[in-house]
Amino acid sequence: MPNDPTKPEFWVAVRQAQGLSGVVVADTVGAVIAAYIAAWPGLPRKLSAGTQDQYRRYLGVVEQSWGDLPINNLRPKHVQALIEKIGIERPGAANNTLDALKAMCKWASGPRELLDRDPTRGVQHYQKGEGHKPWTQEQLEWAEAHFTGMLRRAFYLARFTGQRESDIIRLGPHSIDDGGFSLRQKKSGARPWCPIFSELQSEMETWDKRPGPYLLQENGRNAGKPFTTNGLWKVFNRVREQNEVLSGAVWHGLRANAVIRLRQESYSHGQISDMVGMSVPMVERYCRHADRKAGGQAVLRAIRERQSAEIVKPWKTVK
Repeated sequence: MPNDPTKPEFWVAVRQAQGLSGVVVADTVGAVIAAYIAAWPGLPRKLSAGTQDQYRRYLGVVEQSWGDLPINNLRPKHVQALIEKIGIERPGAANNTLDALKAMCKWASGPRELLDRDPTRGVQHYQKGEGHKPWTQEQLEWAEAHFTGMLRRAFYLARFTGQRESDIIRLGPHSIDDGGFSLRQKKSGARPWCPIFSELQSEMETWDKRPGPYLLQENGRNAGKPFTTNGLWKVFNRVREQNEVLSGAVWHGLRANAVIRLRQESYSHGQISDMVGMSVPMVERYCRHADRKAGGQAVLRAIRERQSAEIVKPWKTVK
């Protein structure tokens, strides 16, 4: 029995020991996927827990399609066909599948000699959109007026820190660092420093003072326990389903609101990236509309000021 789980041969032996039928070879797509996942703890560049979960999920899609096929028979045209099939309805999932497969193929190439050629070469991502839509002013005002309890806390934390729901459920007094929040993000591993702005500070002063996370479940057998991401979504979904004004609103949209607000207050893309823990290209994508609007308004002001000056100038020369 091979004893190295990072080698495809190990997983072939495991499958044979399990009595799986059919011919099992070491160079199948499924065997290489299993070896890649087993190699994660020893990679020079560690994958975050969130990235591991995402890769495992989307490599499962690849394995379901080609698991028993020899990996060196895989060609870019096959990968392109799979990505296009997924992308018809879910372009984001298609991009994620391609990212996971590219990462695995990069690992399997070179000194490991598990791949003769990269089957993802030349396969393009679907063009990314503008990102999640920010909440409208009407939705923000409605939430401020009607949200209560832990849902209200979550709303303020998400809106004024720009953090994902998976991170706001972990925020607490222990996360405060010299007037801001410092917390390693679950998905990316980044550690932004988020200022606690006055609007959030005023709201936090009404919260009970206790250790642990700010967000605790209020009802059911888990009352008093920290939220899970799914649990927070369930609370929000119940309110959203009952109030049409919230149609289309998602937690991640508040991340966009936070970024746009910071941009409107003249912070640079780099500064916003440091505060929110978002890549500069993503910050630029969220801010594109706000920047265009601000630029257009600046031009309009300049035109009006010039027109006003031209009208006033003749009056100054009258004797």
